[in-house]
Parts: sequence; C-alpha cells; structure tokens
Amino acid sequence: MRTITSSGGKVETVTVRRTESSDAHAINSLISPATVAVFGRVNVINLLEKANLAVTLSNAKNEVLAHAAFSDHPIGDIVDQACWEPFLHDNYSAEKYTPLNTLFLHLFVAQPIFSIGSAKEIVRTVFNAITELQYICLVTPTSQCLERALVKIFEPMKSLKDPGPQCSAFVCHRHNYCPRLHVRRARVEDHDDLTHIFAEQTKALTGFYGPYFLAELIEAQDDENHAAVCENEGTAVGFISVSGDINLKLLNECFELGPFNGLYKPSPEDLTETAPEPEGERTTGDTNTISPQGSTGEDVDQTKVFDQGGVTEIPNEVSEPGDIQACAAEPQGSEVTLEPRVSVTPNAFCIQLFVIYKNFEMRSVDFLPNIFKLFPDRDFCIISVPKLAPEFPLLQSFLRVVPHHTSSLPQELYIFHRSGLLKTFVVSLAVSADRPAVCNMVKRLSLHESLLEDLDMFYQAHRDMDGTPLQAFVAQVQNQLVGIVIIRNEEDIDYIRANYNIENFIYFSHHRYEEHGQLCHFALNPIFQHYAKHFLKEVLRLAHKSCLYYPIYPSYHNQKNSCAHYLTSVLNCMVPVRPRRQIVYPLEELGINAPSKQITKDQVPYALNHINRKLTMEPKVTINARIVVVGASDTGLAFLEVLAFCPHLRFNNMTLISTHGFPGYYTNEKMRFLSTSHGSSDRDHAQMSLRSWINVVTGKMVGINRAAKHVLMSGGRKVLYDHLILCTGQQYQVPCPTGVDGSHLPPKSQLPAQPRRRYTGPVPSNLFTLNDHHDCVTAYQWLLNNFVELKGNAIVYGNTIDVYTCVETLLCLDVQGYRIHLVHLPTTEGSSCSPSSCFSNPTVEKAMKKALEKSGVHVHHNCLLDQMNDGQNPEPITSLSFTSDSQPLRLECSVFMNLSSKGVDYDAFKSINDACLVYDGRLVIDTTFHTNDSTIRAAGPLTKFARRYHADQWSHSSFNSREVGQELAAALLPFFDPTLEPAVNSPADLDRLIPIYTQAKIQGGRLPGGYSYLHVTKPEQRPSAVHPVEGREILTGRIETGNYFHLHLNQYDLVETITCLSLKPFPVSNYLCLYGKHELLLNRLCSCYDEGLVHDLYSYFREKWCLAIYHDRFADFEQEMHQIMESTKVQDHNGVSISELVQRMVDEKLDIIEEPNMFLKKVFETSGGLASLKTSTLNYLRYNRYHLTMYAQPGLL
Repeated sequence: MRTITSSGGKVETVTVRRTESSDAHAINSLISPATVAVFGRVNVINLLEKANLAVTLSNAKNEVLAHAAFSDHPIGDIVDQACWEPFLHDNYSAEKYTPLNTLFLHLFVAQPIFSIGSAKEIVRTVFNAITELQYICLVTPTSQCLERALVKIFEPMKSLKDPGPQCSAFVCHRHNYCPRLHVRRARVEDHDDLTHIFAEQTKALTGFYGPYFLAELIEAQDDENHAAVCENEGTAVGFISVSGDINLKLLNECFELGPFNGLYKPSPEDLTETAPEPEGERTTGDTNTISPQGSTGEDVDQTKVFDQGGVTEIPNEVSEPGDIQACAAEPQGSEVTLEPRVSVTPNAFCIQLFVIYKNFEMRSVDFLPNIFKLFPDRDFCIISVPKLAPEFPLLQSFLRVVPHHTSSLPQELYIFHRSGLLKTFVVSLAVSADRPAVCNMVKRLSLHESLLEDLDMFYQAHRDMDGTPLQAFVAQVQNQLVGIVIIRNEEDIDYIRANYNIENFIYFSHHRYEEHGQLCHFALNPIFQHYAKHFLKEVLRLAHKSCLYYPIYPSYHNQKNSCAHYLTSVLNCMVPVRPRRQIVYPLEELGINAPSKQITKDQVPYALNHINRKLTMEPKVTINARIVVVGASDTGLAFLEVLAFCPHLRFNNMTLISTHGFPGYYTNEKMRFLSTSHGSSDRDHAQMSLRSWINVVTGKMVGINRAAKHVLMSGGRKVLYDHLILCTGQQYQVPCPTGVDGSHLPPKSQLPAQPRRRYTGPVPSNLFTLNDHHDCVTAYQWLLNNFVELKGNAIVYGNTIDVYTCVETLLCLDVQGYRIHLVHLPTTEGSSCSPSSCFSNPTVEKAMKKALEKSGVHVHHNCLLDQMNDGQNPEPITSLSFTSDSQPLRLECSVFMNLSSKGVDYDAFKSINDACLVYDGRLVIDTTFHTNDSTIRAAGPLTKFARRYHADQWSHSSFNSREVGQELAAALLPFFDPTLEPAVNSPADLDRLIPIYTQAKIQGGRLPGGYSYLHVTKPEQRPSAVHPVEGREILTGRIETGNYFHLHLNQYDLVETITCLSLKPFPVSNYLCLYGKHELLLNRLCSCYDEGLVHDLYSYFREKWCLAIYHDRFADFEQEMHQIMESTKVQDHNGVSISELVQRMVDEKLDIIEEPNMFLKKVFETSGGLASLKTSTLNYLRYNRYHLTMYAQPGLL
C-alpha cells in the first residue's frame, strides 16, 4: 500500500493494480477536454483490449483515482505501429529507444486534485514492474501544452530536424523514478546494515550456519567465493553470495543438463563445426557466436550459443504421457553427427545466498552484470531454490532446468547464460538471406522440415498451400539469428469463438478478423527464453495482429504438426482456453435458421492456447510444488483440469500416477464394454490436452512413505510429492471362488454367509476384469482372435449396469445370444448392487428382461461362484461352478467377463494401511478432503467421512465425481493462488457439517436390444436411507416403440430425474441441461402435458424454443435474471425487493386481496423489473447470435 497527497494536502492510501473492464465507466468519467486534446477521442474498452499494459490507481474504497494505458507503439496514425523505431531515430534524439526498452503512453486520466501524485506513482510502479523498460514516451499529434501532471514527469525529446514532424514527442526516463541499483563488493562493515534484511530468514540460517554466518561469508571471499551488496541512496538493500565451487556431478545426475554440456566447458573439437555464410542483404555474422559487446556496457565473452545453449524440440502432438518433461532437455533427431566431447573445466558458478528488500526485488537483475564480471571465464549462473518456495522476480530471467525423474533433490534448478545480458534482441520480418541461419538453427528439430517448408512458401508467395497469408519473423542478437516465428491468418476464428471460451480473455467485437493469427512454428534459443513473451509481443506488433492462437492436436491426428521449440516456453507465455459445450442442433428441422456451417462443422478436436496484447506483459505465478495425483479417475482428472486451466498460474510439477497411463481413446465403438458417466469424452480429452501440462507415470502405487514423502511404484520407482492426492476410486475385483463343491451341498439359501476373500492365485488368460479403457481394448482384441468366430460360452458375472453394456457389446461383435450366460450374484440386504437396483426404474428392468429373452441370452439369478475348472488348475478356464437358490449350476466357459463386485484395490489399500492412514472400510477424510496426514488428501469413492460427522449414509460415491474433483482443487488452490483469500480455520460447529454437492449423478450406455440409455438423478443417500419421493411424473413413449422418456419433478417442480431409453441415438449433452430446470422454464411443461399437447418428449425437447436452454452460457443468463429479481425495488412497499416482498407474503405480514401470482406480476411490471428482464434477454440472444440463429430479434422482422 502506498500513499499520495492531493494538491490540497489530503493524504490517500492507494493501490496500483491492473485495470479491469469494470473500471471503464469510471475511467470515462475522468476524461476531460484537456485529455482529448492530448490523446484524442478514446474508446476506453477498445483501448483496454489493445493496450499492452493498463494500470489503475484506486483508494481503499476501490474508487478509481487515476488510470494510464501503455502500448508498444505511438498513438493513432502518426506512424505505422511497425515502423515507429526508424521514425523516432530519424526525427529525434532517440537512438537508444528500442521495442524492448520503450513503451508509449496512450491515455492518462486522474481526479484533478490527485493528478500529479497519481502520475508519479503510476510511472514509478510501471518502471518497477517491467525490468527491461527504460523509457516511457508520449507522442501526440497536438502541439498544445500537456496538462500539469504530465509536464511534471515528461520532458520534450530533442528534435533532429527543423521543421520536424507534425507531432510532439516527450519522454520519461527510468532513472528519475526507479534507478538501477548500485552493486559493489560486500564488506564486513556491511554486516550491521544487512542483518535487518535477513530478519525473516535469520532464525533458519543461524540454526544451520551459526550466529555469525553472514560475517563469515563476507570474510571468506576469495577467487572462488564472492559476495556483493546493492545500494539505494547509500543504504544496502540487497545481498548476494556466489561461488564457483559446484558439485556438477550431482547436478548432472539430478537434472537434464545435456543441452548445456553438463555445465562444463566444451572441448576445442566441439568448435570445429561452422555454419555456412549467409548470402544476400542481411549480414548475420557467425551463426555460432555472440559478439562480445552488449548494450549493457558489460563485457560478454564470445559464446558457443547453440552448442552450449542446446536446441531441443517438442512437437505440438503429445504422443506419449509425460513427454513434455521427458523431452524438454533432450536433443531430438539423428541429424547431428558430431557428438560433443565435454571437458572437465566447470563453466558455471552458483548463487549461494540471495536476499533483497521487497520494495526493490524487481531490480534483482541489477546484480547479474556484476556477478558475471566476477567469473569472466564462466558462461552460466545457476541457482537452486526449494520447490515449495514462491518464485521471486530474479527467477523470471532464468530458465528452469527439467529434473530427472530419478532426482530426489527437494529443489529446483534455474540457469542463466551470460549472453542473456544482451539487450540487442531485435525482431524483424524474415528475408531470404536468413534461410541458411534458420536451417542451421533448427536442424536438430525433428519437425524442422515442416518449418522450412512453410518458410519457403512465405518467401515465394507469402501464402500457404491453401492461400492463407503467412508471415515469418526472426529474432537476432548482435546480428546473430536466435529465433524464428511463423504465423498465418486465423481463417477459422468463427469456429474458435463458438467452440472455445476465448471471450474469457478478449472482447471479441473489438478485434477485427484480420487481427487474429495462428502460431504455426516457434523456435528460440534457450539462452533467450526469458525474451519469449517479448518475441511474441513483437510479432503481434509487426504483423498488425492483436491475438495469436496455438492448437495442440491429439496424438492420433495425422495432420502436419507445427514445429515448436520448447513447447513449454510457448505454453508458459500463453493461456489454455477451455472448450465450450456445444448444442446438438436438429439441423434438418432448423433448415435456413441453423447456425453457419463454419460453427457446426465437425473438425478434428484440438486444445487451444492463446495470447493477446494484454497478456504479453502479464506475468504468471510459478508453482514448483510437487502435486502427485494417484488414479486417472473422473475425480482425479477434474482436479488436474482445474489447476491446469488457471490462466495466471503455472504448475511445473503436476504428476498423474495411473496403472495404464493417461486414459486412452476408443477407435471402435464396439470396444465400449462399460457404461459411462459422461464425465469426459474422447473429444473432451483432445480439447483439453491435459498431457501438455502434467507428467504421467504408468504403474501401480504399492507404498507410501510419509516421512520421505514419496510414492513407491510397482517397478521400484519412487515419485516424490509435496501434496499427495489419492483418487484411486473402486474397481471390479477378481472373484475368489468359495472352493466348495456345490453338488454335495444344499441350496445357497441354506448356506451360511461366506466372508469376502481376495483372490491371490494366477489370473487365467481368459478371465477379464474390466475397469478401464485399457482393459476393454485388451478384451476386445482377445475376443476377436480367440472367441468370436469359434464355439464356446461367454460368462458375464455381476449385478451392475456394466454387465448389460458388456452383453450388448458381445452381441454387437456377432456373438450369438445362446452363447452368452449372464450370471447375477446374490444380493445382500440394502445392497445397491442388485440386478434391479442398477436401473432404479421398473420399466427399464422390464425392457432389459425382454431384450435378453429375445436375444437368447441365458440369465441366472442369485449365483455364487464356487469353483473354476472344478477346483483344478484354472488356466485356462473351461468351466465355472456356482451355488444357486435351487440346484448347483455348472457352465462350460470359453471366456469369463468379470464385473462382480467393486472394492478398493488391494495394493492401494495396503499402501494406505501401511502408511498408517486411517482406514475404516474406506480411507477416512474430513470435510476439507484431508486424511490424518496434512499433506495427503483424498476424494472419490475411495473415501468416507469420519465417524464424528455421523453421516455414514453419505460419501463421495453419492455425488458427481467431477464436481468432487473440482471442489478438491478449490480447496487446494488458496495455498498457491495469491488472488484468493488464504484458507482460514472454519468454526468448530461448521466442521461438523459435511459438504453437499448439487450436480447430477449420470449413468448411460448401450444396452441389450440396441437401446441407448441415460439416467440422470440427484445425489442420493445409500438405498437404506432413501425416503419416498415427492413430486410428479411426466412420461411419454413405450419400450416397445423404443422412445421411452421419463421425467420426475420434485415438489418444487424442478426436474430431478431423467430416464431415457431409445432405439435411436439422442443428444445426451442437451438433455443433461434439463436437470434442475423448473417446468415453467421448459415452456410450461406440466400444463402442456396435462392438456395432452406433449406426445413425445424427444420431439418436444428438439423444438426451436428450447435450444437456448442448452447453451453453455444459459446458466450465466439465469444468474443475471436472479440478480435483476433481487435488485428490483417495489416503491409502493417501502422500496423492498421482490424477494423480500414474497417473504412477507409467505410470513403473512402482507395483506393482499387479489390472487398472489397476479399481485406479484402486477407489482413486478410496475417496478421496472420486467423491462430489465426483457432487455437482458434480448442482450443474451444478441450476444450469442452465432449459436442462437433460430431466434428472431428486433430489426430482423
């Protein structure tokens, strides 16, 4: 918090923050004629969209006191935004002004009494926030004098021509507001001045090094150890200690340092490979060296950039789990014939200790030129930081080194190359003379042919094969090419807008179509990775673009992939864009009123990443904490999705442990043996590309070491964690036969209950326990090769809905019904796993019974598995024996499909139990997902609430798994996200209440008879606690005609249960939107049904009127309607709101004569609320016109 003083002496506490769109109205109110005279007429919203940086000064009441907007080019049409640099250099004394160190003021407004103080505070903050910024320019077409506040901070530029251009130019210098810190060698007498800087760290450091560690550190300086301080106005404000003594062997064992020659000096033989001399106009110099002089004025030795910096590549296709991290530091391709021979001479020094006052931490980079002088023969500076430590500003200039998966160090390694000090990072349009240098730079990239093909097309026609305009830009440092970007016009922007939430980041209407571009290729030397965002900012300016999009296609897509050098650096600059749920349109019924084909066309799904001008100067918060999720369940994936899609956070160490890796995709619908929760489809996975953000470890968890904080894997690998999330869920277990000979025993009903046992023998090759995609694909391939075209029986064993979907899949594989035996287990009292309870609808049960009979499938009830192969060797299974209610049952068997009973995986249970985590039938958690270990959380069907909550009838298995995962992420985010309030201890009484989630439980699949099935219901307690339902039923269709549709409305007329059983496919995503909706919203459904107007709910919900309800933004529209209702005041009743008026009527505190509904309608109309509702409704339809073209709007008729 800072303070400013008004012209009248009033002191105000202020905060400088990034401007939000909601500030636009207040900013507009501050625009005066004097403002217009300097900056011209300003569209504030448009300016906020296009400005690189916009800041607002607000007081404690969040009132806007001042605002300033900055961009990377001058105002208006004075000069083309791509050509301002030569314009300033030719007309003014501005030879040092570059796009890297210069911004232009496009608007400044302030409350008059605070204008001077506000201007100074904003300028100071901007210089402090952007370390490379040296000059803020104001170039205005007017010759009038600036207003007083601007005169105080800007000085006129010296003109080189007389007469000069028809504009006025002013500049504000960094050194007047945020000067560079003076860095010098530390002295012992600095000790007393430095101790207060170490106040927070003193206790820890003293305990480790002793009470006089600082003095000893300063005194111990020699050729290998140095210490320096930085001063502000003669006072030490920061300290750094560096050393040339590094354990490089340990670092190479723990980190991927191959591209940097292991931080050793290269052998002379490595320097023999030279690049061909370029031809043409541009002089690029030796493509393997950096010139010794930088613009900083510091000595920079000649450096073998590409040999020491390394060139790696990661394609936008993520083909294997975890390949982002695995490839990030390994050279790709076999084109390189020279293997570097590494010497034993160290080429790096390390920062041992670094501390600086918070007020000056943005100037931490001022230390770097000085400490590189101390080690003139070494090219790399490294620093290691604890993984749980928040990233400090100095690290934003460093490159994070990817750790080996075997590393056990609890620290992250960051690296900075001497050449990174150079400020001559110049971006320009590529010319033909650049091609040899580009070819030499990208020759190690596995997809470099694709990049060079597009570069050649740019040289030849400036267009690609489809005729789409191409642009190529190169980055140079000291005339050496160090990077290239190729973009094309984004011709599919309507599809992107309709299918992705880009409007979370931009106001679409303020960006012209030609201002959208697609990033095709990106390559940048790792030494200059800290300039990656500036590189993209320059590309936007020079290409006259405002937005760039980067698609990541799934691994199974064969489209030519783009070449992205360091995909992680590209993604770190961009934000991931969430896909939007799409309406399934009845296109034939809509006819000409259907949306454009550009929107409804079926494309290969891809994940979308985005950057715009606003984001080029918005840093991300880096989190290095190791977050390990065990289990690729809906809960675990939903948790990871929330973290990955936080646009302002960058999680470097998210790991998913899964038995079979990341969930796969189905290439054939006949592989779907299991039912679905409709949580995430294959298309959803492709559109999110979670594998771009997480490491995937394939294997089973077999142990948890809480003391060492690692998970032990089945192959012996250890995965370290700081936060462990257990989401393993429950799986079908291999059945354990009772072992008794049923032929000599009475019927099962007379037998004592058998304790549940675990099968420990070898699993027969023809026994398939299906739990995930991998199991289904394996079973599918085996059935095709060993069963479908042969003879023999298939035994399907279980009680859940999955046995029915499995039977249907077998029938779809052309297995005759008489070869299939569906064997149901006996049911226990209160069990939810019975043949009848899995549908919760007698009509559906009846339909299944008829379908199975018609198909010839044999059904056996209340059977308990006794023996495999009559108790002999079960490999392979040839017969199965069961005890039943009547006679013992023995079946010949060629394949055994086991879907019998779910439970916690034994290895997961043993890991949990051996780690002394409280286990009471399931893993015990509290209401905030904590186990008895504060670093271990759990969620999903694996868990149960602690007994102190007295809520055994509720568990996470009662709720929507994705919602549980999202809430788990919401509980963890406050530990990392500085924009969220930190978690506080809840009141003791509140902790006794378990959370109740609201999203629907969903179940669906293909059932025998060719039926498509969907069941949507509210979260429920265990069956034993279910009370009689209230409300009414709405039912159309019959199972015989294959159009059964059943709705249950609760006592408040809200849709609570949806059951669909149809012989035709139906739009599942549309019907899911009906859950929780009031019948009035569904076109007065109850009235229409009672009047006999609704004959078929499938047709009813395909009508045009209901398509708006299926829109992904309809929930936001409902919320807006609710706010209007809440805020509407009734003047005739003392100005109370409508909701308060209704409450008075309920409490009988208001006497009314007329019927209540008519009274409320009349009051609402006269209060002005109805007009607001109509306006909001029209705005909703107009704003989403591209999706809702079937609705008429004013002006169209």
